Amino acid sequence: MPEMVNSTPSNSSTASTRTVLLLLRVLTFVFLLIALILIAIVKQTDAETGEQTKFSDVYAYRYMISTIIIGFAYNLLQMAFSIFTVVSGNRVISGDGGYLFDFFGDKIISYFLISGSAAGFGLTIELGRGAPSNSFTDKANASASLLLIGFLFTAIASTFTSFALPKKPNN
Repeated sequence: MPEMVNSTPSNSSTASTRTVLLLLRVLTFVFLLIALILIAIVKQTDAETGEQTKFSDVYAYRYMISTIIIGFAYNLLQMAFSIFTVVSGNRVISGDGGYLFDFFGDKIISYFLISGSAAGFGLTIELGRGAPSNSFTDKANASASLLLIGFLFTAIASTFTSFALPKKPNN
């Protein structure tokens, strides 16, 4: 009779996956925090009228900051869950619910992040057409770039949570 191969991951591989997931969450957190700070301080004063323009005056940048805040809050929650899991070895949400929360949460948040980044890039390009580069569009572009990097880290984390679904314990 052929020998059955054990398909459950070893403890060291599971621990390393948890650590990598925590690292991805921390990196996403850092990039979203910097993107949030950059877009929040964006201001420009018109030389002719003296009128000041802020991110909140532009719908696309308001959408961008909304996606950053939603991603930031979700990532903060997931970081707390990941730290608990790495330290204790147990999941905060046990059973299928925890795996499904990670899976769908990462997918949805990554889509939010990429859409916010795209909105920021699109408007920055439109504002820059035929106009010289300025600190307003440069900071907004930098924030959109950091948001894009945050998306990439969340998408990679999403891949790890996707692989965890078939490995969930069958109770």
